[in-house]
This record gives sequence, structure tokens and C-alpha cells, in this order.
Amino acid sequence: MGLRPLEPVDVRPLFPGLHEALMALLERLKAADWARPTLAGAWAVRDIAAHLLDGDLRRLSLQRDRHSLRPPDEPFAGEADLVAFLNGLNADWVKVARRMSPRVLLDLLKTTGPQISALFASLDPDGPALLPVSWAGESSSKHWFDVGREYTERWHHQQQIRLAVDAAPLDEPRWLKPVIDLSVRALPHRYAGVPAPEGSRVQVEIHGSSGGTWSLVREGAGWRLFAGTGGAPPVARVSLDEKTAWRIFFKARPDEIASQIALEGRSDLGQAFLTAWAVMA
Repeated sequence: MGLRPLEPVDVRPLFPGLHEALMALLERLKAADWARPTLAGAWAVRDIAAHLLDGDLRRLSLQRDRHSLRPPDEPFAGEADLVAFLNGLNADWVKVARRMSPRVLLDLLKTTGPQISALFASLDPDGPALLPVSWAGESSSKHWFDVGREYTERWHHQQQIRLAVDAAPLDEPRWLKPVIDLSVRALPHRYAGVPAPEGSRVQVEIHGSSGGTWSLVREGAGWRLFAGTGGAPPVARVSLDEKTAWRIFFKARPDEIASQIALEGRSDLGQAFLTAWAVMA
């Protein structure tokens, strides 16, 4: 196959359909369904719906309307401070949103969803993004990656709702392939602290119609991700199916999914994949 540079992923056309799927899902929920527990820790279905609404409102306010948030009380000393700040914002909103009925949440989402789609459609994919994709280790990003990050956020939260209410998963290649193509870009950042000789290659094989094969190669002081295989034989190989892959990227507990992953070669290079999260952590 040979090693190939990763290509941009333009998911802007997917947002209207993703929103329609979410609305169709939420509109058929019964009252008890809104209180069902989900994979998102303490959040029930209604809390995830409220979080999605918050994401829409914040993005529209910040990017479309150029509205400034109040800065944090103390400057961020590192990624952990940023994560704590964002977790606080998320928790505050979810707490307040519990005052809203499911009908109110639905009505608001019906308003914000099309506006989000229009905002993202208006952006130049190669232009400078408002926010960097920090889970990929970037200090600046292009719009296509920032919008891609927003897509994976909305997709995986909708998937959590679907699992909670026993609805059909949104896992056709149209939806899932871009999630995986974008999420694997977290690997170089997540492997940053794992040492290896120059040229070492970790081969990642994700099986299924939305999967693929990638190579993580040690270059200088860090790692670089390529599509395909080639070069030196891999010092470690990670093999898993696409359904397990997306759960890992969105913080599944390693003990819950470790048995579904085949790891060969250097154990530390294989184990690092279990925390290769494509979210802030």
C-alpha cells in the first residue's frame, strides 16, 4: 500500500442529515426515555441533548456573532486547566438545562441545528479555524479539522443516545467513516510521551467498511501518522473492529474494551492506543 500523507476530510455536507437524524430520534422518545442513563457518565439522555444544544449556542455566539466569553479567573497553565474550565462550563449548562422540558429542548435544537449547518457550510475549509483541535496537539488548525471535530462531537453524543434508548446506531460508512478518519489524528499527540527509536512504526488496523489501516511512525522527538503501511516492519500492531474503535476514541474504559483488541509487539506501544482519545481529556 505504501505510506501516504493524510488528506483533509470535509464533513460540512453531513451536518443537515446528522441534525435531521437527531430530531427524528428525539421526537419519538417517550417521557421515560429522556431519563435513561448513557455512556456519558452521570448524564442521562436529556443531559446529552442539552449539551448538544449548548454546543450549538456557543459556536453560533462565538464564531458567527463574534461574541466574547468572559475569560477564566486564572490563565491556563496547561491542557488540564483548559479541560477543567470546559468541564465546568458543560456542567453549569446541563444543571440549568434540567429546568427545561424535553419539548423546549427539542424546539431550541430545531432552531439551532440548521443555523449550525449554514455556518459551517459558509466556511473556507482551508481557512484558519476559530479554535485549534487540541486533542490532536494542534495550536492552530484549519476550518476543515475544526468543523470535523464538531462533527465527531455531535455524532458520538447522538450515538450515546441511540445506545441508551435501543435505537438503531448511526454507523453506516457515510457517518462513521469520517468519524474514524478524523479521530485517528489524535494518535501522534496521545503517543507523544511513549519513547521509541527513530523510524519505529506502529500499525493500526481498524476492520469494517468504515475502517482502514494507518501507520504511526517515530520521527525525531515525536510521531507522525500516515495512511497505509510500508517501510520498516511494525514494532507493534493494533487490530480492532470499527465499533470498538469509536468507543475507544470517545473515552471507553480500557477494561471494558481491552478484550476486543488484538495487540502484538511492544506492549507499551499497543497499550497506549487504549487511551488514544479524540476528545479533550
